[in-house]
Amino acid sequence: MLITAASARSAALEHLAGHARRDALPPYMRTCQCHERGCGWHPRHRGCAGPIRLLLARERGGRLWRLADACTACASATTQAAVVPETFLREAMASPNSTSRRRKRRLRGPGDQIQVREMLSYLASALPSHTGAAARLLAVQCALRMDSQGQVRLPVGVLRSLRLARDPLPWSELEQARWLHRTPPAPGSADRTVVAQILDDVLFAQRPARPDRRRAADWALRATKDGYTVTDDPPLRLTALCLAAYTDSSTGRGRTEMDRTERECGLAPAALFSVLDRLATSLISWSVALASGDLYWELLPKGDQRQRAADRSDASARSD
Repeated sequence: MLITAASARSAALEHLAGHARRDALPPYMRTCQCHERGCGWHPRHRGCAGPIRLLLARERGGRLWRLADACTACASATTQAAVVPETFLREAMASPNSTSRRRKRRLRGPGDQIQVREMLSYLASALPSHTGAAARLLAVQCALRMDSQGQVRLPVGVLRSLRLARDPLPWSELEQARWLHRTPPAPGSADRTVVAQILDDVLFAQRPARPDRRRAADWALRATKDGYTVTDDPPLRLTALCLAAYTDSSTGRGRTEMDRTERECGLAPAALFSVLDRLATSLISWSVALASGDLYWELLPKGDQRQRAADRSDASARSD
């Protein structure tokens, strides 16, 4: 039997996800294991702080994987690592005799924004670092829209919203990464829906129900369209999605670690700075705190984003 690097990675992640569910501790018993070991898993930073997260880290080129609780500050400072979505832990702590089993009632999963944020974090670890922005946007939609068997059907309307209706390169990138496999259309078929099989076994353990995940996928589409309809630039659209996923909707302000944004967008620091400068139709301001490495920003309200985009489009048309 041929074992590829991608299938081995998926098997390792699935094995660790099983440990996360079986060995889950109540929140009050979880502590920062990185701090207990002298914070030797990452470069020095400003100190332990923030809620406890379950961190999946890779060392020695993937030969060693570590699953451990870490505070938010230590998790952010650890390279080649991703936070395990809290949805895995909530499912692990559920009682087999819980009311959800007795009532046959579907419980709502986490909010759309949280699901997209967790998926971006997971894909930053699951996909090769050189994966392009268009392929990452496509992977978010595929992962959130797949069924229980790992099959995903993307209508042409979704691909048009992604600006990928005629671009085969993102699909080829994901296939080369052994993350999915497209199903050839039936001979003579007029169906323009693209069908693919997800090969990442870890995604089969997603706990939010499919309607919740599809709603999150629609949220991701809207987040990349509001204020950005004049551009087909995948890095700009992916960065817009990352910012939206980490923005407080009540204030329009957001903060996250700079290196996290770089990993989730697949961009080098200089390229990310350039993209942020070009998000002029949506950002009031952005800045990086050199001492902490945190990225801060403030978004325009949605109506102002659309008006600014329209003004820029009119100005461009007059100059032509």
